[in-house]
Amino acid sequence: MMETTFNGQSAGMRVIVGLVAAAGLAAIGIAPLSAEQAARPWAMPRTADGKPDLQGIWTNATITPLERPQGTSNLVLSAAEAAALEKTTADRVERLNQKSDPNRTAPPQGGDGSTGAAGNVGGYNNFWLDPGERVAVVDGQFRSSLIIDPPDGRIPATTPEARARTQARMKLMAGRGQYDHPEFRPLAERCLLSFGPTTPLMPNYFYNNNLQIVQTADHVMILMEMVHDARVVRIGGTHVAKHIRPWLGDSIGHWEGDTLVVETTNFPLQQPFRGAAENLKVTERFRRVDATTINYRFTVDDPTTFAQPFTGEIPFRATDELIYEYACHEGNYALSNVLSGARNEEKRLGTKK
Repeated sequence: MMETTFNGQSAGMRVIVGLVAAAGLAAIGIAPLSAEQAARPWAMPRTADGKPDLQGIWTNATITPLERPQGTSNLVLSAAEAAALEKTTADRVERLNQKSDPNRTAPPQGGDGSTGAAGNVGGYNNFWLDPGERVAVVDGQFRSSLIIDPPDGRIPATTPEARARTQARMKLMAGRGQYDHPEFRPLAERCLLSFGPTTPLMPNYFYNNNLQIVQTADHVMILMEMVHDARVVRIGGTHVAKHIRPWLGDSIGHWEGDTLVVETTNFPLQQPFRGAAENLKVTERFRRVDATTINYRFTVDDPTTFAQPFTGEIPFRATDELIYEYACHEGNYALSNVLSGARNEEKRLGTKK
């Protein structure tokens, strides 16, 4: 298992502590304003060089999906629709948090074949998860999807070129044993990169959706809580040579008025975003709109992968939670166990290479 820990306290335990401290599910992680703060007009905080101050710890957790659900035509939900979705989520959390039956039977050896952790033989239960409990609100609108363009709120179709690349990659992987070498295992399993996209900064709908922004006149650092991914944005300048491909891509930023605009290219081929990597460009816009909100907009563009660019918006909400160390390798035996298990299986079946 991979879990964020700090002084022995797991992410799940912090959720429980937050529940008790906040005395209500809806209040988890949101930095409250004092009566005095709420009474006076909000003024944009600025850094020493006069730029909007984006620094702090934020969360992008939400129950609003990336793509608009089939059957939902409108981007904007009514207040009643949003409340119904949030109640459904709260009811589900309450149901999943019920005590397990201590007399239940064990799952069959190898799992029962259902979806979920290891074929339903065990894994994270709801106690450890913190995916979010609120509908995303952008400019006062309850959103049915994070994607706002194309108008249907769906990721555009992939190109024939992209489908051919995917087939070639699958053929290559089929020709080698995925358990034959540690570098054949996923990057997230090896704790090199996060379990979801870090560019764009989308919620992972699992846990650890916090991020921290640190800002100077010439750099902005974005630290993701999940697997401690840290992306450094250089303000001004040009991208590095095309053959240089950092794990999180190469990010260049500039200011358009009070909006920070970041363009990221040079993504590594081992870290594709829905099949896009070599020619992928992600443009992000960070606009602070009040004391507790950054409106974040991203556009994904790769004409060799998608039929057209697509754009999404996510509210980053201020949180009084801390970002703890993601202690992955210290107690994680998964990789060595995966490989040694494969060797034992080869011996048992007489297929050792």
